[in-house]
Amino acid sequence: MLNTIKNAFKVKEIRIKIFYMLAVLLIVRFGTYIPVPGVDVNQLASADVNTTLFSYIAGGSYGTIFAMGIGPYITASIIMQLLTVAIPKLETMLKEDGEEGRKKINKWTRYMALGLAVIQGCGQIYSIHNLFTPENQNFFAYFVALVTMVTGTIFVMWLGELLTEAGIGNGSSFIIFANILDKLDDGVVVLYNYVYGKTIMAWVGLVILAAVFVILVTFVVLIQDGERRIPVQYTRKMVGRKFVGGQTTYLPIKVNIAGVMSIIFAISLLQFPQTIAQFFPNNTVLARIVNILSIHRPVGCILYIILIFCFTFFYTSFSFNPVEVANNMKKAGGLIPGVRPGRPTSDYIQGIVDRMSLIGAICYAIMALAPIIMQVIFGINVSFGGTTLLIVSGVALELIKQLEAQLVMRNYKGFLD
Repeated sequence: MLNTIKNAFKVKEIRIKIFYMLAVLLIVRFGTYIPVPGVDVNQLASADVNTTLFSYIAGGSYGTIFAMGIGPYITASIIMQLLTVAIPKLETMLKEDGEEGRKKINKWTRYMALGLAVIQGCGQIYSIHNLFTPENQNFFAYFVALVTMVTGTIFVMWLGELLTEAGIGNGSSFIIFANILDKLDDGVVVLYNYVYGKTIMAWVGLVILAAVFVILVTFVVLIQDGERRIPVQYTRKMVGRKFVGGQTTYLPIKVNIAGVMSIIFAISLLQFPQTIAQFFPNNTVLARIVNILSIHRPVGCILYIILIFCFTFFYTSFSFNPVEVANNMKKAGGLIPGVRPGRPTSDYIQGIVDRMSLIGAICYAIMALAPIIMQVIFGINVSFGGTTLLIVSGVALELIKQLEAQLVMRNYKGFLD
């Protein structure tokens, strides 16, 4: 990995892209420290605001111009992906119209993100209206703050698209990556307070936590790269005067095709009542529901695991189509040894996908529960756990693969050389 980064900096074009990415991410993080107009900075700094795992991913900070971060866009993307499966017309548009259909869906996703940003911004303004200075506690000041926060969200979305156009990966993923790393110091402070002035047992607990952290990192990397390879044999065909084909390749099936999206879906759904509760801070029923649905509570934890499993199989069902794979394989003259072409091949692939998704869902559920287990055993609330590690490692591995691919293209020597 270090050699890949070192070689990437030797190529001027790639080096410019990397510095461009770092500059954009710096702008994103800088905006989370600029308060919206009218807010009392001293009260905002001393305010006790509960941060959730989804807020870590979205990257926003209450009372700032980027308070919502990329959260509304993430939620809108999730909703559009669900609607693509539920509404056949959208699915047909995505498959048949190709790039044009994808552009239309992305356009609608932005509009939906704008609407969600307005709704979520109203909730946040209402929840922090007491933090405004006395002379700014009026409708006009709240309206200006709302417009500022919604504009900040649109600006973050635009920056994410700029990163995507740079050609080194998905821009939204990089923003989430930077948001999580920026909160890493909070976890370090928690660990420092855990051992500062404590007995030797606290240090033993810290060593155990460090060992668990290393195991989680190793486990995450193995899960990210893990795949089941199905052998595919292609028959020989006469093309002109030559026989072509006859080679054996592999059909790779990832351990969890859904990836981290299943966890993000589950977190978004569990955090939805908390968003509604921002409009009604004095409502005891909503406060009780939010408390029950917390992933640190038994009911919320169980529901969290169930949602991870459900969304894993749901997301896999429209991300990977065994019938389409089997038909394409049949048209190309390929077959799986011992399995008849057509329906038996698709059923065979579907069975493997289901088993791999089940294994992946179990592994992802274990990693998602890692911070909760640490809190129960050691009494430490560390948000930087299995889920965030999964996201960070996935983005990092994807970045390395993108850099390696671009290095190969620039260093490849054809037969003319």
